[in-house]
Amino acid sequence: MVQNTAKLGGTASNVTVAKVAHGLMMMTWRGGSAPVPDEQCFEAIKAGVDALPPGTKMLINSGEFYANDLGTGNLELVARFFAKYPEYADKTFLSVKGAINRTNMAPDSSPENLRASVDNINAALRGTKKLDLFECARVDPKHPIEEVIKTLAGLIKEGKFDHIGMSECSAATLRKGHAVHPITAVEIEVSPWSYEEETKKVIATAGELGISVVAYSPLGRGFLTGQIKSLSDLPEADARRRLTRFREEYFSHNIAFVKTLESIAQKKGITPAQLCIAWVGALGPHVFPLPGSSHKKRTLENSGGGDVVLTEQDLTEINDAISNFEVKGDRYFGNPEAAHLWG
Repeated sequence: MVQNTAKLGGTASNVTVAKVAHGLMMMTWRGGSAPVPDEQCFEAIKAGVDALPPGTKMLINSGEFYANDLGTGNLELVARFFAKYPEYADKTFLSVKGAINRTNMAPDSSPENLRASVDNINAALRGTKKLDLFECARVDPKHPIEEVIKTLAGLIKEGKFDHIGMSECSAATLRKGHAVHPITAVEIEVSPWSYEEETKKVIATAGELGISVVAYSPLGRGFLTGQIKSLSDLPEADARRRLTRFREEYFSHNIAFVKTLESIAQKKGITPAQLCIAWVGALGPHVFPLPGSSHKKRTLENSGGGDVVLTEQDLTEINDAISNFEVKGDRYFGNPEAAHLWG
């Protein structure tokens, strides 16, 4: 049973969740590959929740556009899950990203689109589960963050959802947003190979302000698990082939970093995935790793990473490996502006 839990931040400070959250994106947004069968997804979700102590929720993360056609396929999957297992609704805390223009995947946090996005999410959920937290997937430079948060606070008063999150924002933007309405969680990428200066600033600012950090891709999109030995292990349609760190010219270089993590994990008697999740969680009591999983076995492995205790020696060894290795390629496609990072 998973014992490592913590309170969320902001207006959800009374909510206790598992230290390791569960990302659902890859169940339905698979770069052209077929979505994962419902029953397999359902078992993956249930496994994490069933491992929790009483009174603890599992934070699950979805998106308005998490589907091959950029539609609400992931939310529809979530709705089918809660329709079949209604008793799990109170055992989960549902966070959903939205406010994206799906014709060009650019942020759109206009008041009209914020309302439309939230309404679209709730319609897809069909009343099977309350939208606990809404977050704009990216910061829209066309609209001041203060106005965006003010609009979202108004939608909370209308009863459309309960808590506000932010995603891929800078520390300064997080502080501005929080000044308008308490932010419950900020979602940013954090892993042993994604630990930038701004990452550190956001984590520190969130800790100061009592905001949770939901750390997506703690396993480097699977690369850091050691399960991906070569590009041939990824299907031709796999979206990760478009990411710079997975390019053939960088792959063999970056795999050396994975081998170092594997060596540390082996000495500790855990998997590389659990090592990465434990390291991310050790960055602060307010930091919640968010790995994704479509398999029961993987969900349980990931959850177990939240219970791993890293010694000072362990942390020194991992941090030295991070400091001494130069990862080739950036977090996305070689153009941070196109990915709307650190808004």
